[in-house]
Amino acid sequence: MPEVTPWPEVKVYDTTLRDGTQGEDIVFSVEDKLRITQKLDELGVHYIEGGWPGSNPRDIQYFQEVGAIPLSTAKVVAFGSTRRKGTPPENDANIRALLETKAEVITIFGKSWDMHPLTAMDISLEENLELIAESIAFLKKRVPEVIYDAEHFFDGFRENKEYALATVKAAEQAGADCIVLCDTNGGTLTFDLAEIVRKVKGLIKTPLGIHCHNDADLAVANTIMAVKEGVVQVQGTINGLGERSGNANLCSIIPSLQLKMGIRCLTDDRLRKLKDASRFVNELTNLPHNKHQPYVGDSAFAHKAGVHVSAIRKSPLTYEHIKPELVGNTQRILISDLSGEATVLAKAEEFNIKLQKGDPATKRILAALKELENQGFQFEGAEGSFELLIKKAVGRHKKFFDLLGFRVIVEKRGEESPPFSEATIMVRVGDEVEHTAAEGNGPVNALDNALRKALEKFYPELTEVRLLDYKVRVLSAREGTGASTRVLIESWDGETRWGTVGVSENIIEASWQALVDSIDYKLLKEEEEGVR
Repeated sequence: MPEVTPWPEVKVYDTTLRDGTQGEDIVFSVEDKLRITQKLDELGVHYIEGGWPGSNPRDIQYFQEVGAIPLSTAKVVAFGSTRRKGTPPENDANIRALLETKAEVITIFGKSWDMHPLTAMDISLEENLELIAESIAFLKKRVPEVIYDAEHFFDGFRENKEYALATVKAAEQAGADCIVLCDTNGGTLTFDLAEIVRKVKGLIKTPLGIHCHNDADLAVANTIMAVKEGVVQVQGTINGLGERSGNANLCSIIPSLQLKMGIRCLTDDRLRKLKDASRFVNELTNLPHNKHQPYVGDSAFAHKAGVHVSAIRKSPLTYEHIKPELVGNTQRILISDLSGEATVLAKAEEFNIKLQKGDPATKRILAALKELENQGFQFEGAEGSFELLIKKAVGRHKKFFDLLGFRVIVEKRGEESPPFSEATIMVRVGDEVEHTAAEGNGPVNALDNALRKALEKFYPELTEVRLLDYKVRVLSAREGTGASTRVLIESWDGETRWGTVGVSENIIEASWQALVDSIDYKLLKEEEEGVR
């Protein structure tokens, strides 16, 4: 890690609960916001912007309840606007709502771009300066810390530099504790932003912050460059959530500052919680995890090509820019037809299986892998199936049951009635034959239910297994409904997640292959751990 520079510690200001919720498809309940507040505090951020109490009842309720949560590092911030025109601060409903939260920190935003007062607000440029100064001065007499967000600052600076600077000077003279320069439209290029921040830094003595949106895909780069120019507060959201293309992604900003530039943001222990925080917020947004997200994505340290795998086994630095453990992530070796012996050996080592380069078993596994992938199998998301493939090749697999037969029916009675699915199955376990049936909301679900029902009598640990995800991919679309399909299943037993795969021209058969691998993986794991 680089030596710590003489720059002061950078404060992390999270606005997931306010700016993040303005993103499409993102809605947090009050309970969600309270849980995220606790998670952000555990991560170690300095400020948590809880919402805009003057805009909606949900944020009012949040501030009423968040005070009961003990926080160790973070200050909860109430957000709002400057007073309205023609209304003194003491009579302004928005200002009063901010004070009623009893938050120790209040952030208000005002207009820096001369177009907004003249066009959108219908006031003079001088009146806009009065709104900024009077609102900050009024709040500063009543709360310990007031932060001013200079909205549209960079656009305003390009159009009318003197006026944009006059707005932040008004905030400074009124007593703002930090002035945040906002790239609200998210279109400023990094070299332009750096030059503007440098000029402001030479004229303003108040500590500066940066707030970037991602409309040009530069929010992270712009934030980092602003810090290089002397900014001491960074604003952003977990996973870059936010309106339009999102906000600056703190999951990239924090480790880049800390691990690349040596600027302390969090303690090392808290930095290792970064991936956990990222996944936690994703879960509560009910949106799929971005596996390709830098630093915290599942694929961020995943290696597929055989040359890469061979190199990282000698030194991870060959293809990894940081140690994944520093941000709570892990290195992964992916299996595909690009794999070489090094990949197979690395995966076998993960499974506690000793293989040697040039070993006949290694060559058999590699040949089987390439043949199966040529047929349409994919083991990148199905490492459970690949582990079984290796264990079969080295004689460490056990057959837990034999299929004697199954039948799946789908029946629809009338136009308005939903389809009805039922599966009947017969299996042999040892000397016993079990014949049973189950219903489901589809043919695969019915087959899954019937198979578990038949086997749970012999293997009660299967009651722990849940199917988390089920994906179907058509492999040869030109063949229409007769095309081969690949089914990927993700399963979970409360502790471990594993993926399995099946391929067939019949989607039920492909699903059956993946289901059987899922059950085999669980039962083999239990046996090897000595549970049964």
